[in-house]
Amino acid sequence: MQEELRLSSWLPTTNKEVKIRGWEYLDVILFSGDAYVDHPTFGPAVIGRLLESMGLRVAIVPQPNVNDNLQDFVKLGKPRLFFGVTGGCMDPMISNYNANKKRRDKDAYTPNGEIGFRPDYASTVYSKILKEKWPDTPVLIGGIEGSLRRVTHYDYWSDQLMPTILETSKADMLVYGMGEQPLREIVRLLERGVPFNSINTVNQTAILINDENDIPKNKNWEDVEIASHETCLKDKKAYASNFKVIEQESNKLAARRIFQKVGNKMLMINPPYPTMTEAEIDASFDLPYTRLPHPKYNKRGPIPAYEMIKTSINIHRGCFGGCSFCTISAHQGKFIASRSKESILREVDKVANMPDFKGYLSDIGGPSANMYQMKGKVQSICDKCVAPSCISPVICSNLDTSHKPLTELYQAVDSHPKVKKSFIGSGIRHDMLVPEFNKNADPKELDDYTEEVMTKHVSGRLKVAPEHTSDPVLKLMRKPSFSYFHKFKERFDKINIKNKLNLQLIPYFISNHPACEVEDMANLAAETKDMGFQLEQVQGFTPTPMTVATVIYYSGYHPYTLKKVNTPKTRKEKDEQHRFFFWYKDENKAWIKNTLNKLGRQDLLDVLLPKKDEKWRKNKPGKTKNTFNDAVPFNQRKNKAKFRSKKKKR
Repeated sequence: MQEELRLSSWLPTTNKEVKIRGWEYLDVILFSGDAYVDHPTFGPAVIGRLLESMGLRVAIVPQPNVNDNLQDFVKLGKPRLFFGVTGGCMDPMISNYNANKKRRDKDAYTPNGEIGFRPDYASTVYSKILKEKWPDTPVLIGGIEGSLRRVTHYDYWSDQLMPTILETSKADMLVYGMGEQPLREIVRLLERGVPFNSINTVNQTAILINDENDIPKNKNWEDVEIASHETCLKDKKAYASNFKVIEQESNKLAARRIFQKVGNKMLMINPPYPTMTEAEIDASFDLPYTRLPHPKYNKRGPIPAYEMIKTSINIHRGCFGGCSFCTISAHQGKFIASRSKESILREVDKVANMPDFKGYLSDIGGPSANMYQMKGKVQSICDKCVAPSCISPVICSNLDTSHKPLTELYQAVDSHPKVKKSFIGSGIRHDMLVPEFNKNADPKELDDYTEEVMTKHVSGRLKVAPEHTSDPVLKLMRKPSFSYFHKFKERFDKINIKNKLNLQLIPYFISNHPACEVEDMANLAAETKDMGFQLEQVQGFTPTPMTVATVIYYSGYHPYTLKKVNTPKTRKEKDEQHRFFFWYKDENKAWIKNTLNKLGRQDLLDVLLPKKDEKWRKNKPGKTKNTFNDAVPFNQRKNKAKFRSKKKKR
């Protein structure tokens, strides 16, 4: 049974809680844009527990008020070592705004989903206040906001290039990526008496160096300098070319140190740490989390983000997909850090013994659910690799994509006497389950995994993310051809029929991505309708720092080829592309008909709004069924029709 929790079971958040522990001072004080949830998927809790495990006295100030007399920034006094700052588990601008730059009406990381508790650009706001209040105390920033804004980056919400967050926030140091390894070393050096301003060669950290100061030397590192911030402001192509260096160095196992001039200072980004070992990542997840929100929120209502993951288990970090629109590898790394089965089962047991556990685990997953224990077969090959993705344009022959460890893990989790069912809520890379794409894998093993998921870990619907149907768009996205989604659906349907499951396949798609034209969206609508889908899970592309797609969106150039790429940018262009997702809505039909007639695409119009359905079209459309037919891909069927018409003319 779970041991009884007291207020002191959480990291202290007030002076009263500090005194309950009998402390007269604090070593580190953390500031976070999120409410404090003591759970291993919430970064501030992980960092707090890590520092605590090193013998430090740590407190956390969640969602400090920046609109009053700033009492929250002084109430706990001055820490012995440093302040730590994070905007939260999401970039605050994504937490606060949607893709159309409209302020959201809910914040998932705040009790009751209330808004107004997290400022825009939270890390910068918090850090500047702390530097004003405590000018002699080091401020260290990290988390997703700091990590993805560590170098000159495009900020979609202000529509401008911004310099490294170290410049705007006035912080003393930035820790990028997952922070456990660099923080251990920083604390070790501080405890040895090394002054904070002399700690400048720790991996996975970045600092700004004044012109008059010497560049720190490290004989083990090679250096590379990218275009200055001022050059990027004048030259979009130079800005784009920077990203290739940044992305490749972020994903190398032996990376170079990156330098960038910012005004009269020099930004220095030290190489990342090697991927965490199994023992290291186990140690992080095995820390004594209560797995609960702090009791201070009991009367304020549930925290939506916590409610979503409170019975989920994270089994690994990292993602080798390298999708052009995704920031996961930029923050967590390309290489997979997997927990041991033993560590995972310990956490399952802890969750199963929580008082309100009903027998259902909401997710056994990670950034991509089916990458657990996957790594290079020959490590020396990975050591030299600079590719941003291990599975695009093809799956690397050196990548071990065995799904057997994952299948066995699911079975071990389900054998727990208190677990009635475990769900896979994380996204599954369906392409890796297609033998025609994953050519080096054992087809039976792939089918065994797919069948295990479909029969035991899904509740009615399996969600996957083909993202688009256009091969040129998918190539830029670093996603495989849509033909592999057809192949996956065939396998899905066979398992569905064989086991009499009646499951739905729910695909995710993105509109207005770089390289996407209106005609591509019309094709997407027609092809998915032809397959029996009425789309639900769709979104417009939102530019976020540190992605290929965002670099293209701002600059107009692909960072790897420096060739021009067209991107829909106006509200009108974006809305028009997005409307094709909803071809079945009455208010869109006249517009779709007019648009496709202008494009000369009667073939697409015949699929989306066939004349035989004229009477039906006047009524409210019913839900299109996701059929089990092995449909011929729409583009192939269209080409066959053209071929037949040419043959008749001859």
